[in-house]
Amino acid sequence: MIEIRHLKTLIALRETGSLVEAAERLFLTQSALSHQLKELESRLECELFIRKSRPLRFSEAGKRILMLADEVIAKVSEAERDVKKLVHGEAGRLYMAIECHSCFNWLMPTIDIYRNQWPGIELDFSGGFTFEPLPALAQGDIDLVITSDPQPIKGVEYVPLFGYEMQIALANNHTLIEKTFLQPQDLADQTLISYPVARNRLDVFKQFLEPAGVEPKAVRTSELTLMMVQLVASGRGVCALPNWVLAEYVAQGLISVRSAGKAGVWPTLYAAVREEHLMSPFVQEFLQLAKAHCLNHLQGVVQIN
Repeated sequence: MIEIRHLKTLIALRETGSLVEAAERLFLTQSALSHQLKELESRLECELFIRKSRPLRFSEAGKRILMLADEVIAKVSEAERDVKKLVHGEAGRLYMAIECHSCFNWLMPTIDIYRNQWPGIELDFSGGFTFEPLPALAQGDIDLVITSDPQPIKGVEYVPLFGYEMQIALANNHTLIEKTFLQPQDLADQTLISYPVARNRLDVFKQFLEPAGVEPKAVRTSELTLMMVQLVASGRGVCALPNWVLAEYVAQGLISVRSAGKAGVWPTLYAAVREEHLMSPFVQEFLQLAKAHCLNHLQGVVQIN
């Protein structure tokens, strides 16, 4: 008989890629984990993964059991969430603000799902380029902030949602298209199109241009992502945006993209919450939904453990 512990073990193996790390995640010894897997394979009369493969690869039978694991663990988690709602009540407030100005595309579907599961939670969000959400979070005016620029503020915790690559968007006929990746100096004679926020809050300045002492020829701002992309496509300049934002425009053939440096620039997107609210069931639920939605639907993002 397949047990819940077996399913959790297989999921841990898939997510970590090794017996050692899976055992650590499940608080088991490697010997105990190996014994559990052999026991399950004996019951099923088949091997579930290919021995000595790096990274670990599952057999076809193992992949089928993993499909079962995803379905069952999701249902178990849903039941556990329902019980928490019954125990802790469903009343609460979750006011959100966004510093990542490209996040509306994934935030709204997440909110729609969340509303169905937590109808008693009062939801609202605010944005804008003059609003300072992190101080407002610390003061209790809002409850959660989406940001890629964590600030050391007492009482505020930052939960990683996912990692992404900051890419440089270029017109399809731009001379820099010939390069496989860009160096800071390549932007010295370019107009850089950005959101109207302080430079020290923008990854393209913080992590790419300023460390190299490079200043773009000019800076032009726009509050709208689509407008930035259209300006780039028409040859009015270049812009730096997350890979998952630019992916749809690249697919449409509107623009081309290049990495910032050979290894690229890889920021992390966070959800900032106050310490006392971090473990609230309705806050944890939103964080889990946001992570799952983004990792499943946004192209090019990576999981941050």
